Amino acid sequence: MATTKVTTDVIDMSGNAGGLTWVKGTAAQRTTTTIGDLREDTDTKRTQVYTDQTGTAEWRNLKESSVAAPFTVDYLVVAGGGAGGSYIGGGGGAGGLRTSWPGGSGGGGSSETSLSLTTLTTYTVEVGPGGAIASGAGNSGVNSIFHNIESTGGGGGGGGNGLSGGSGGGGQYFSTGGAAVTSPVVQGFAGGNGDSPGTSFGGGGGGADSAGSSSNRNAGTALSISITGSPVDYAAGGRGGISGSTPGANGPNNTGNGGGGSEEGVGAGAGGSGVVILRYPNSYTVTIGAGLTGTTATDGSDKVTTFTAGTGTITFS
Repeated sequence: MATTKVTTDVIDMSGNAGGLTWVKGTAAQRTTTTIGDLREDTDTKRTQVYTDQTGTAEWRNLKESSVAAPFTVDYLVVAGGGAGGSYIGGGGGAGGLRTSWPGGSGGGGSSETSLSLTTLTTYTVEVGPGGAIASGAGNSGVNSIFHNIESTGGGGGGGGNGLSGGSGGGGQYFSTGGAAVTSPVVQGFAGGNGDSPGTSFGGGGGGADSAGSSSNRNAGTALSISITGSPVDYAAGGRGGISGSTPGANGPNNTGNGGGGSEEGVGAGAGGSGVVILRYPNSYTVTIGAGLTGTTATDGSDKVTTFTAGTGTITFS
């Protein structure tokens, strides 16, 4: 093809409402040509210029500013579970459970709306630790957060009345179970009252799927959520303590389970830590900032990132 040279100093295209069309082709179709030539690479979808900026003549991409792109993220945010109480104490309440994944949130709530996020934006993640054991009432769990979704830590099991939380802690024998929070949304169930029908026991801690028992110290049950691709149980309450020197079980980490109550001043179970899980299209990549522990797996056409500890920020690209 012959080269057409334009010798005028000015080319006036102001009357044209369209655009200037460059030469197009794949990377394999590029040819060594003249410094200053422009083309559109159909492989990379980038505009290129032939330049010797680096001292070697080559095709280089023109610089383009990154543009934030919207995409949809599903989430599971479970707070830390409460610790069990001592002296025939109540079981710890489960950490609040909020999710956009099918199956519903804690406390009988509906699944929430998926989040519309953008690349190049910083988002906060906090994984709440479980409540620590104490002599008397157990400590409540710590809240877990992703962006504007916050789940409330489970209420500590009673060394007296159970504490309120995402799910309420069970009450010590002869005492009242703690309530489940309802703001900003319901996240779990209440803890059971303590009782004394011949053998004294504390009430069971509330769980994401049911309330703690006031008649047999049984804990509230967990919810099964399949956001990772397989069903996993999250946010069960802790069992109430009973006379007979029976220690309470610890809540497993990254479940948000409550710890069990105990008879004596020691031996109650600590609450299990929470977890934050995000599911998003596998065409996107997450960058995890310092202070967070997280891993990413692929399930079908999605990626699933699970945060198991820490506080920090993330971005997507």
